[in-house]
Amino acid sequence: MVDEVLLDAGVVTRCRRRVHLDNDPAMAGTRLAPPDPSSEQRIADAEAHRSEVSERLQAAVTPVDDGEDLEAGAGSADDPDAAWTVVPADLSPAERAGLTLTALEEGARYIWGALLPRDREAGRRGGIQLLVRSVDGYVPVLVVRHRITDSGEGARTTELTDLDPANASTDPGRKVRSHPRDQLRLAHTYRLLQAAGFAEPDRAIGGVIGLDADVVLWHDLEAGTWPGGRTALGEYDSRFADRLAVARAAAAGDEPLAEPSRVLECKGCPWWPTCEAELTRVRDVSLVVRGEDAMELRRAGIATVDKLAALDSHDEPPIQWTGVSFSDAVSLAKAWLADLTMVRRIRDVTVPRGDVEVDIDMESFGDSGAYLWGCLLGGADIGVEHGYHGFATWEPLPTDDEARSFAEFWAWLTDVRERTASAGLRFRAYCYNALAENRWLYASAERFAGYPGVPSAAQVRAFVDSDEWVDLFRSVSDQFLCSHGKGLKVVAPVAGFAWRDSEAGGEASMRWYRDAVGMDGAQPDVEQRARLLQYNEDDVRATQALRVWISDRAMIDVPFMEDL
Repeated sequence: MVDEVLLDAGVVTRCRRRVHLDNDPAMAGTRLAPPDPSSEQRIADAEAHRSEVSERLQAAVTPVDDGEDLEAGAGSADDPDAAWTVVPADLSPAERAGLTLTALEEGARYIWGALLPRDREAGRRGGIQLLVRSVDGYVPVLVVRHRITDSGEGARTTELTDLDPANASTDPGRKVRSHPRDQLRLAHTYRLLQAAGFAEPDRAIGGVIGLDADVVLWHDLEAGTWPGGRTALGEYDSRFADRLAVARAAAAGDEPLAEPSRVLECKGCPWWPTCEAELTRVRDVSLVVRGEDAMELRRAGIATVDKLAALDSHDEPPIQWTGVSFSDAVSLAKAWLADLTMVRRIRDVTVPRGDVEVDIDMESFGDSGAYLWGCLLGGADIGVEHGYHGFATWEPLPTDDEARSFAEFWAWLTDVRERTASAGLRFRAYCYNALAENRWLYASAERFAGYPGVPSAAQVRAFVDSDEWVDLFRSVSDQFLCSHGKGLKVVAPVAGFAWRDSEAGGEASMRWYRDAVGMDGAQPDVEQRARLLQYNEDDVRATQALRVWISDRAMIDVPFMEDL
């Protein structure tokens, strides 16, 4: 029955077509993309993080003697063992919801693992890691495995063991890191609490405990902090109503309210094989132009790659572009039809070169740190051994040993730069997408300030801002159009490079790292350490191959877009 369509919080940040497919009875039994092992590992890591936070909170947080505000019962100070109600995750949904409702009715001070009663009328279901009782109801607290604040000011926080939002104050050292999904999940829980009769009546507020688990960040869900002065609650209501309409139409077999279109989410979506086959069959324009531009092109009657490729890029654009330019979009369409991975945006392509060249690639483990800095030295002889140099820590992150490996990397790089300057030669260092390397260059300098050999932030900035530091991703983006993406694993093979490991990739390296350091209690695997070093070496050799190819062969191998 359509009335039985019940959606969780995830739908509001999910592709509308996926919501349709998830609720279309005709799609039952369809082959789905296999689960990504790295995604499964992230889910397991998140669960482990939540378990750790739960143990810490239950050990440290006891109810205050607030008998004037709270009725005696499950949350009273006279019965501290009953202050926490833990809803076991291995029970059936009905049993979990029943235990949660009983705890709510009995006034439990803290409810961990809550699964709230379903709101069938609104089509809502779901739960939250923690519900905290206040004077007039319950507030939700979400536990996530990502960082929720950055250096700055303005975030409203309490200490981790203070779960009362009334005690929140403006933190002078933290600002809110943008995670819209967190606020939308809190809004979903707030609406479920409202439907069950246990929400605070006068305010919509929720807390988030992040990766560092050092504070609770409190969000006012009715504050106009979203673009255009919108509120998190208002944004949630709008998105949820839309997704509910999509799901109910799918469940009823009505005309679909969402058609397939390629978006960023497709990469990890289990329905991608289904959507890819359909998009390829109709040669949909979203295969080369994404997001709002693809939608606007369809509205303008340009629904296929063929129709886009047939346009004259010198004419007036058919839509107002938000992504790539009109001429680039036409060229991408032509490249896709010709099965070309890359075409030149400009006639003459080049890349800055040096007499001494170093390719650099960093390996990190989520937000925990950078465990490996790999360097490939080539060019003129300056008295330093050419070839690959890896600077790693194999202690599980986070660890202060990261300061040692980072300092060794920086000392080696500084030595190479100084020797090059002393010889009167030009130095260049290369990476692919400097956002990643720059993030950990600055973060390492900040986190390990004062450790022996660790550079200052000013020293890092001087290097990053100099013409010695070359981002090959920017060189590719500025000079080429890439019909299948601009990732190194896509463009380096065009230059003739191949990774030795058939599983090479950032996601796979996360699994290898866990084994390499024995993160799950097992013995550290030295073979996986060697695998990571080989993978990192191949990454820096890939950037070397790419820039040599751009300098020597790209003008011959890659057609100019206006010649297509």
